[in-house]
Amino acid sequence: MRFDRMSGLDAKQLDELEYRVAGQLEEPWDKAEGRPRELTLREALVVTCGYLRQNIIEDVWADIFGVAQSTISRYITFLTPFVERATEEERPSEEDAAETSRGAIALIDGTLWPCWSWDGENKLWSGKYKTTGHGSLIVTNLQGRIIFVSEPVTGNQHDMAKLKGSVAEKILKRASGVFGDKGFIGTDYITTPIRKPECRELLQWEHEWNNQVSSFRAPVERAVATLKTWRILFTDYRRPLKTFKSSFRAATGLYFFKESFA
Repeated sequence: MRFDRMSGLDAKQLDELEYRVAGQLEEPWDKAEGRPRELTLREALVVTCGYLRQNIIEDVWADIFGVAQSTISRYITFLTPFVERATEEERPSEEDAAETSRGAIALIDGTLWPCWSWDGENKLWSGKYKTTGHGSLIVTNLQGRIIFVSEPVTGNQHDMAKLKGSVAEKILKRASGVFGDKGFIGTDYITTPIRKPECRELLQWEHEWNNQVSSFRAPVERAVATLKTWRILFTDYRRPLKTFKSSFRAATGLYFFKESFA
């Protein structure tokens, strides 16, 4: 089977991930006695990473590997935190991001990681995106390389609320210049487009300014789209809400893990 297409990782990347995860296990995956595992560790990691990459239902993974859906669910639940820890060192820290942005041009964008509309979780509703989910801020350099992804918060928080007093704000204030969209209007250090006044249309020079700001911001928008090729971040999250942050860190960790091999 084409494990690379399923998991998003090539053979060398799977080898390294399997090595890191195996080193975290308290006991060997394949024990010499007792009932054998339904899947090898590598297959179980393909399922776990593939779920993050493709976000297709567990019944489909069960059919692909010829096991029960409950087995797939159990392996995803068990291994996702191990993948999260195995890729932790690849996720940019505040210190690394601040050093990267120091004296450079930085780009920022807010985005939503959608999820099901859970009963009693009204704070997940995002008025901007008209759906439920968690929001984060993405910081990139001028070339579109992601240098920081903020921890997810409930979707009802707008971009300025996510930014104020956050790690992302500290990182951006180290930069020599920052470009953002209209969601960041009101800061004194982020260059944004001009919002249309209620009383008139934008002037020609204002249109030109907005076009120029948009052209500078294009790399961060492409970077967000690339990050969301890990479909767990793009399509509705279906697993229990309490597991989202671990899945989020595992997915973003795998993104940077792949980048480290480039």
